Amino acid sequence: MSDLPNVVVFTGSGVSAESGLLTFRDSGGLWEHYDIMEVASIEAWKRNPALVLDFYNKRRAQAYQVHPNEGHQAITRIQSFFGASVITQNVDSLHEKAGTRDVLHLHGELCKVRSTLGDDFILDIGADPIQLGDLCPKGAQLRPHIVWFGEQVPNIQEAEAICSKADIFVIVGTSLEVYPAAGLIHTLPMHTEIYLVDPNTPAIYTSQTLFLIQEKASIGLPQLEITLKERYSKYE
Repeated sequence: MSDLPNVVVFTGSGVSAESGLLTFRDSGGLWEHYDIMEVASIEAWKRNPALVLDFYNKRRAQAYQVHPNEGHQAITRIQSFFGASVITQNVDSLHEKAGTRDVLHLHGELCKVRSTLGDDFILDIGADPIQLGDLCPKGAQLRPHIVWFGEQVPNIQEAEAICSKADIFVIVGTSLEVYPAAGLIHTLPMHTEIYLVDPNTPAIYTSQTLFLIQEKASIGLPQLEITLKERYSKYE
């Protein structure tokens, strides 16, 4: 199996939209109902933590009720065949529910909370809400384990290291507008083949080989799975 390419899959909210989760930037998306800086920034947390907690409590409850779609399942099968790495901007756990292992979450995870003192205390709470007064063992308020606007992305260097070794890079469900995650495409080796699965064909500026699959994730990813497996089936 050593001759198999190093595959990296990079996902955004469009993958989870087909499972019923609202996206941030599309028409009818989540941010149309909220002022982004009032619920998803470090300043908002300092100003009105109760509002921020309520917003993420609702998101957590919704995420717990939905199920992986065929796009998530295809990624799991691609990982099983190639040993692919999966990097996501999503904070839901739909990749994990589909059986994908070792997912690198750039922007945190809805199902987890952490201490406001730092990352020394992180707890998986499932769909449970967080309330003001819920404290870590050291007595500090618990907060969503989410990377907010105005905060550093702690896993970005690990993501860059993964991408720097990619032979095949799959982009699905993301507009590549949110930095620093959007900058990962610039860390790829020059030989990397890029597969873009997106019905809206966002502009991507790259000198590398780009293959476009103009479909939503649940259709395009299974198509890509078949293509890649047929191409590398001799290495099974």
